Amino acid sequence: MIKSKLVRITTVPESLAILLKGQLGFMQTYFNVTAISSEGLMLNEVQKTENINTFSVNMTRKITPIKDLIALFKLYKFLKLEKPEIVHTHTPKAGLLGMLASYFANVPNRIHTIAGLPVMESRGLKREILLLVEKITYGCATMVCPNSNGLKDFVLSEKLTSKNKLSIIGKGSSNGINTDYFNKSNFKEHELSALRTDLNINKSDFVFIFVGRIVTDKGINELVKVFCELSIVNKSVKLLLVGSLESDLDPLLPSVLKEIKTNKQIIYVGFKKDVRPYFAIANVLVFPSYREGFPNVVMQAGAMDLPAIVSNINGCNEIIKDQENGLIIPVKNTEKLKEAMQNVFSDRQQLELMKLNTRSNIVNQYDQNYIWQELLKTYQAL
Repeated sequence: MIKSKLVRITTVPESLAILLKGQLGFMQTYFNVTAISSEGLMLNEVQKTENINTFSVNMTRKITPIKDLIALFKLYKFLKLEKPEIVHTHTPKAGLLGMLASYFANVPNRIHTIAGLPVMESRGLKREILLLVEKITYGCATMVCPNSNGLKDFVLSEKLTSKNKLSIIGKGSSNGINTDYFNKSNFKEHELSALRTDLNINKSDFVFIFVGRIVTDKGINELVKVFCELSIVNKSVKLLLVGSLESDLDPLLPSVLKEIKTNKQIIYVGFKKDVRPYFAIANVLVFPSYREGFPNVVMQAGAMDLPAIVSNINGCNEIIKDQENGLIIPVKNTEKLKEAMQNVFSDRQQLELMKLNTRSNIVNQYDQNYIWQELLKTYQAL
């Protein structure tokens, strides 16, 4: 039996390798899968680990009209030649170019997943341009999949597309969580002890952790400011920052960068392919992001038994129930962020009660196998 062709497109290969890890290989059982993104060693890695075809089209994350036109034409030529039954795009630039190319190439089923919208934090002319880009993307799609109810509500409120085009896969999330992989029981105490020693963390220290891009949009300026105030009065608190700096796209304040480098209670380890050991030595995830789609980090932390302090934004406020498996604070509110961090540090009984609900919530609602099966049903229905 000849399998139908499925093409998945993201702007950069890291999205394929990390955000969609395992999903492409799963779909290969049912479809002939090709993954497209900008070139790089990680794209080659995806080809090997997922056992799928790959094709490189260089796309930028900025507004680059000439480069975008070249990428659009290359995508169109590929799709016209391959004639896939389904094209499914992720991320804003890949969504715009992939949906346009699919539309012009007459691909019958064109799906775009929304997982966070930069327009939600934009103002003025930039906002109008980004809204237009989203309208074009959704206009070319036959199905639009917000990965949270909050994103769906935003799309409808801005009238970016019709309600009948919108569909949330499962209960949200683009890929769910491999709850066997994200499980604290996978680590021996001597392994965690060695990591603490390497990072100069005592077992008695209370560790706040942030995992993600170290940028303004993730609330890092507020987080570092608040932590500095806390660290002055208590030397047993540590802030563990795991992720890459993106100074060219969304730089932190110079004072915050200086604090990260000089404050001995802040530990910056950069990007890590495997974040699980860092979750395993932490007490609480702090994720004061300005905007999200359906954040993998919050689900990963929950699966690793970590309660979370999160912003009251879509995705985060769907995974976290206030006082049940974490705390929800207003966006960009340093006073409430400080209050929440102080509360989890001082009230260990409440922290333990919240911890009891974290993993079960993720296993019951966002396990990866469930999300994959729901997406497969969507594809097969087409």
